[in-house]
Amino acid sequence: MDQADRDSALLSDLQRLLHRLNEMPDAREPRLTAVGERVARHLGVDPTTLPVLTEPLPPHRLVDADLALDALAADDPDATVHGITGGQERQHEDLPSLLRHRYASFSADAPPEFASAATGPRATRRVLSFGLRLFRHEGLPVAVLQRAANRMYGREAAVLEILTADAEVTAALAAQLHRRMNELSVVRGNVVTFAQSEYGQGIGSMTFLERPTVTADEVILPEGVLSRIRDHVVGIGQHADALRARGQHLKRGVLLYGPPGTGKTLTVRHLLHETPGTTAVLLQGGALSLIGEAARLARAMAPSIVVLEDVDLVASERGMFGLQPLLFEVLDALDGLDGDADVAFVLTTNRADILEPALAARPGRVDLAVEIPLPDAAARRALLGTYAADLPLSRVALDAAAERAEGVTASFAKELIRRAVLAATLAGAEVDDERLRQALDEMLASREGISRALFGGDVHSAEPDEGQGDAASGASFGWFASQPLAGGVFLGGAGGMSPGPEDPATRDERITREDSGEG
Repeated sequence: MDQADRDSALLSDLQRLLHRLNEMPDAREPRLTAVGERVARHLGVDPTTLPVLTEPLPPHRLVDADLALDALAADDPDATVHGITGGQERQHEDLPSLLRHRYASFSADAPPEFASAATGPRATRRVLSFGLRLFRHEGLPVAVLQRAANRMYGREAAVLEILTADAEVTAALAAQLHRRMNELSVVRGNVVTFAQSEYGQGIGSMTFLERPTVTADEVILPEGVLSRIRDHVVGIGQHADALRARGQHLKRGVLLYGPPGTGKTLTVRHLLHETPGTTAVLLQGGALSLIGEAARLARAMAPSIVVLEDVDLVASERGMFGLQPLLFEVLDALDGLDGDADVAFVLTTNRADILEPALAARPGRVDLAVEIPLPDAAARRALLGTYAADLPLSRVALDAAAERAEGVTASFAKELIRRAVLAATLAGAEVDDERLRQALDEMLASREGISRALFGGDVHSAEPDEGQGDAASGASFGWFASQPLAGGVFLGGAGGMSPGPEDPATRDERITREDSGEG
């Protein structure tokens, strides 16, 4: 037998040995770990004979649970918090496995692990991220394993595992815990926004925002518009008790619609300014998929406001069978709360026409729709006066600019003043009426077509040519209103192309094309 045969025989023997070992029963029985022994002494019974209540929590609510558990344990001077040893394996085990295990030996003599969590725009708190709480509540011993979410180990949610000697006591404690979480929540009375998880479903992060400071004088809308919105969002909340007593529901939905840059977001910021102490949850773009959690949080933290910005972006994404299902999920969330919940949903959109089919299919979700239109001449004068309040510009020049800038948005007015200041600063000169006139000329010029689209500049002619379709209305939404004939004009709702208004820069091009037979 040569060496190759001997090696082959050896491998065969090893293979048979491994098969035999795998077939042999493991005689070792699971046994209490050091953690189990510590919990047994605290509870007075073998903890492995008791049911464990597992409470998964959204990651952003762990800090609320931490506050609530601290409050529940505050009456016990002997309350303790323990860390758990066991290397990486402990990360994969639930509380029953940490108490009793066949192989591993977990102990409760390590320092507990903490993480920093935001409790406001400028505040943080040290939160228990992995640790075992042992305390007495109302004279009864309690054990709670508290863990933060950890995607590295497959935990998308924070988890509390609660153990007492009586299942009814455990359930009652869990209910009391949730009540205290809502009472002590760091979200209550704050403005927060959610971001999607980068790794899967659910919330990736929650961010605290400063509450805006926007007074009514800063919101320039047609007469009566702001008061209608404010009465519906703010006024109903201010008279909540009286309305409940008269059997009226408090939940309401408000839709603010109109072209981009007309003041919808500024109006929302004013509503948040007018409701100090109210919880506000802001969602935008892809984060609208988190509407379910936002609605649950708003209900728990009422009175509250849920702001859904640019809902048309969700509606414009269509699936195989028409409208994006996410849009219907958003609208259903408006109807999923009890009528007595003091929750206001405020939706903003640049394209109310896109939302119309979904709103018709889900009637009653929005009970007030308000147009935020392009500013008229009086509003343009007020806007320019507001943005130029601290500048040496004459009233005559501002009024003249307002008259010339017909059809522009509020954002156009703000950008106009900024450009005048910028030009003067770069030239090392003072801002004056001439700088304002030059800035307006540039923004209204045909070569500034892109800028006019971005900031809402109007077309050259106020009236569309016959056959132009709704190109002018398309321009009010920021579309290109005047292009060379080689490009044409996109008709926003018509799905076609049409020549723009007559323009000297393109007239020769048109004549040449007609003469050559190309037209």
